[in-house]
Amino acid sequence: MTGHISPEICKLTRLSSLIITDWQGVSGVIPRCLSSLSFLRIIDLTDNRIAGEIPPSLTNVTGLMQLDLRNNRISGPMPKNLGRLQMLSRALLSGNQLSGPIPVSICGIYRLVDLDLSHNELSGPIPESLGRMKVLSTLKLESNKLSGKIPPSLLGSSISELNLSHNMLEGNIPDSFGGSCYYTLLDLSYNNLKGPLPKSMSSASYIGYLDVSHNHLCGPIPSSYSNTDASSFAYNDCLCGKPLKAC
Repeated sequence: MTGHISPEICKLTRLSSLIITDWQGVSGVIPRCLSSLSFLRIIDLTDNRIAGEIPPSLTNVTGLMQLDLRNNRISGPMPKNLGRLQMLSRALLSGNQLSGPIPVSICGIYRLVDLDLSHNELSGPIPESLGRMKVLSTLKLESNKLSGKIPPSLLGSSISELNLSHNMLEGNIPDSFGGSCYYTLLDLSYNNLKGPLPKSMSSASYIGYLDVSHNHLCGPIPSSYSNTDASSFAYNDCLCGKPLKAC
């Protein structure tokens, strides 16, 4: 299937789901008139060639529960008023050319469970309030141009899959782990992080996959991670202890 999404689709005033995925030939832009479809709950346009910006007016669809625009050619900033989408549980925007900062308003979406902004060109700091979202369990921000420090709230949150790799983050890894931390994945690799591994890391109840490689970390690896694969700690300035060389 080729062509574009016609604005004529907006005449379907009771449309609840717009799903056009994996066609790879659908191009053009997201019709602005979608903002008039008050019954719309799902927008899934993954794996196409859709370009242009995310229409700011899309935040008028306040009943939207899933927004999936992965692997397109969408560019420009994220809408500042994304926080208006209070029913949104999944925002999957990876594999595009989005730029500018992560809008702080997104942290006010109390139902948001999965947020994937990876493989874009987003810049600026990670909003501190992302770590205070009550039900957020997946946060994927890898392969962007994010800078600044890792907010301490992120490492003491309910997030179970956290990927911040391949950015320009700096400073120390916050010493804010706790017994409630349960990570299936924690990837902080390929940044500019420095200093020691935080002592509180040992208090996390579970870290299934850990990667802090390709940073500037230094100091002993906590003994609780002595059986972790050495590649998880490789290419740092002076980390030592099992599974690397002795200190």
